[in-house]
Amino acid sequence: MTLETADGLSLVGELALPLEREPVATIVCLHPLPTHGGMMDSHLIRKASYRLPALSDMAVLRFNTRGTTSAQGTSGGTFDHGESERFDLAAAIDYVEFAELPSIWLLGWSFGTELVLRYGLEPGVVGAVLMSPPLRAVTDADLDAWAASGRPLTALIPEHDDYLQATEARSRFSRVSQADVVAVEGAKHLWVGHTERVLDEVVRRVAPQTSVPLPRKWDGPMEQADSSMYSNRTVAALSPEAEERTG
Repeated sequence: MTLETADGLSLVGELALPLEREPVATIVCLHPLPTHGGMMDSHLIRKASYRLPALSDMAVLRFNTRGTTSAQGTSGGTFDHGESERFDLAAAIDYVEFAELPSIWLLGWSFGTELVLRYGLEPGVVGAVLMSPPLRAVTDADLDAWAASGRPLTALIPEHDDYLQATEARSRFSRVSQADVVAVEGAKHLWVGHTERVLDEVVRRVAPQTSVPLPRKWDGPMEQADSSMYSNRTVAALSPEAEERTG
C-alpha cells in the first residue's frame, strides 16, 4: 500500500491484518534511523507485522519514511533529520483512521521514538510504546505535552543501551506522570535475542485482553518469508556506532 503525505510524497508501506477476525487494536510502527539501515523491515518491526495479527488480533501498519529504502521499495523524498518526517507520521495516522481501524497506538524504535514523542499527539492516537528511545531531539516541552495529554506512554529501556539507560530514562520521563519505564535486563539497543519480550510488552499495553506471554510456537497456517532479501540491512547496519555518527 502507499501513503500520501500532505507535502506531496508517496511512501511505501504495508498493512497486516488478522485473517479471520476484526482487529482489536492498531499499531503504527516508526523505524530506526534510515541513514544507517533503519527501515520498515528492521527486525522487530517486521516480526511485529508477521506475528501480532495472528497472535493478538492487531492491525500492524509499517512504512518507510521519506527517502528510505527496503526490500518493499523506496519512499519518495529525502531524509530530513526528523523534521519533515512529521508529515510521514501524519499520513500513516490518517490512513488507519480513514480505514476505521480501532484503538490506534504508536510503536517507535530509536529514531522512530523521536517522531512519536515530537509529533505523535494526534487526536486519534490512544498511546505509545517506545523501544530504545535516545531522547536526543526530544525536548522537555515535548514530554510535558505528553504529560498533559494523559495518554499512556511506555518506554522499553535496554539494560546495556548505548544512548539512554534506565536511571537517566526514569529521570527524563519523570515529567510524564503516566509514563511506565521498563528496564529490560540483558538487552542492547538493537534488541537482538529479545524479540519475544518486546512483543509481549507491546501486547500487554495495546491489547490487554490477550494473554501474555505470547505463544512461542505456531501451529496454524504459515508462509515462509525469504529473509535473504534483507542481507546485512536489518541488524548489522543499525550498529550503535553507526547511529552515533549521525549526531
